[in-house]
Amino acid sequence: MPGEPEVLLRGLQAFAELGYDGASARELARRLGVGPTFINDRYGSKAAYWRAVVDAALGGQLTRMAPAAPGSGDEDVVRQFVREFYRVSSGEPYLALLMADESARDTERLDYLFQRYIEPTLARVVPSIERLMASGRMARVSMDLVFFAIITPVSGLVQEPFARRMGRIGHLTQADGLARAEALAALVVDGLLASGDAAHR
Repeated sequence: MPGEPEVLLRGLQAFAELGYDGASARELARRLGVGPTFINDRYGSKAAYWRAVVDAALGGQLTRMAPAAPGSGDEDVVRQFVREFYRVSSGEPYLALLMADESARDTERLDYLFQRYIEPTLARVVPSIERLMASGRMARVSMDLVFFAIITPVSGLVQEPFARRMGRIGHLTQADGLARAEALAALVVDGLLASGDAAHR
């Protein structure tokens, strides 16, 4: 029987590939190599297993996001946040797929993700964004548009089949992936700040 980390990793892969509804208890048990009652016996329900899966994946990801240095200016705070978000996301394609799928569905699972992980994480950078808007360094738009501009480009780091069709050549090393995350972060943040400059010319 696989150990707990493997049980949670395989669950993440299953939910990412099949969606919550498509990942039946029978299919989950098959992928885990366990008996049909394992999920209920260990976690109590498929919903509780899903929460354990995302807690392990997202909790681990967010703890790896290094904060900006104390005393950093607002632009540096935003730049560091985006850089770290892309850095940790680049190695988590299954988590990105799960988040994209759940974000499109109005469910209790999205409430769980938002209240436990998304909202507290975004709160780290919202004050800096608001001050940049107030100072004219960033265009005044609704906060949801800002975060869509930040979050959506993650697909360029994790959707390998599409990226290859868009011209990516060869297999990327870990160093290549981190360099791409850095380049994407610079592109996105420079774009957000340039939009503020353009609005005040």
